[in-house]
Amino acid sequence: MQIDPENRAVQGLSSFLEFVALNILFLLCCVPIVTIGAATSALLEVTRRYADEEGGRPVRDFLPALARNFLPATGLSLILLGASVALAFSGVFWLSAPEPLLTGLAALAFAASAYAVAAFIHAMGLVAAYRAPFRQTLKNAVLLPAAEPLRTLALIVIPVTVVCLVIVFPPTIFLVATIGFSVGAYGCAFLFRSIYRRRSGTAA
Repeated sequence: MQIDPENRAVQGLSSFLEFVALNILFLLCCVPIVTIGAATSALLEVTRRYADEEGGRPVRDFLPALARNFLPATGLSLILLGASVALAFSGVFWLSAPEPLLTGLAALAFAASAYAVAAFIHAMGLVAAYRAPFRQTLKNAVLLPAAEPLRTLALIVIPVTVVCLVIVFPPTIFLVATIGFSVGAYGCAFLFRSIYRRRSGTAA
């Protein structure tokens, strides 16, 4: 008996297993915490390439992409995620006081924290798609959430949905551990493509 590798069912199974392996590899590379930025940019890079070409080897290309993106992605993640965490803690601190002014400041801090997370997501997408100077990438990442609010909201909804599913229905953690992040990044690839075409007139 021979199995045709061009068969749609075989190709579909092969792609599914590729994304499972990619998801597991991504999670393993996030374990040191400091590598979260580089791992995220690498995941976005290989899934973007797969979305553009409907081919390639995401698992094989992941580690080279991680090494290539490590310095800029790590620097950007430390700045943006660090700012997000600091703002969130400030919001919690101000929220503990009953005064209306401090409550308002807490709301602003939480909003700014969410904005910093959105900027982080854009920064990782930019590192994955372009080889630009660090400052230019940081500037673009900070500006894009305001320039593309609807698409940015969609980019945020994808990971938030994954987290909410795990919290509300814990058994879904199996799906998250196997395909949640890789499939989510694949969906983000189309959003990033749309954003970059609108902003530069060409595909990334």
